[in-house]
Amino acid sequence: MSEEKDLVQNNSGLGAIKIADEVVSIIAGLAATEIDGIAGMSGGVVGGIAEMLGRKNFSKGVKVEVGDREAAVDLFIIVKYGARIPDVALSAQENIKRAIETMTGLSVVEVNVHVQGVNFPEEEVKEEETTRVH
Repeated sequence: MSEEKDLVQNNSGLGAIKIADEVVSIIAGLAATEIDGIAGMSGGVVGGIAEMLGRKNFSKGVKVEVGDREAAVDLFIIVKYGARIPDVALSAQENIKRAIETMTGLSVVEVNVHVQGVNFPEEEVKEEETTRVH
């Protein structure tokens, strides 16, 4: 789906270091799942419904643009009900920026967080269904 572009960094004449976009996406996805308040990653809105993706494929819900020395990230998330969205988004931005810069040496110029939905706790949904049946 996404174009496979490689990041090339010169290493003192010893050769080139190539970091695939997919690697940067996985780093961003892992960093996002560490944030309390994020229920999951979203693959985007299909027919008006956000599809929540499992935590096994960490690059889903993440779009990156990698240049020679900089990277930009778009993160599509579903937040937990009751979480303060601005705090969750800011924590995600900071954690993703730190993780990518530490692991790759790239400068992260922006991390755009797109909240695609809210995940409600299972217990509350079950209680409401039980109440309706009786």
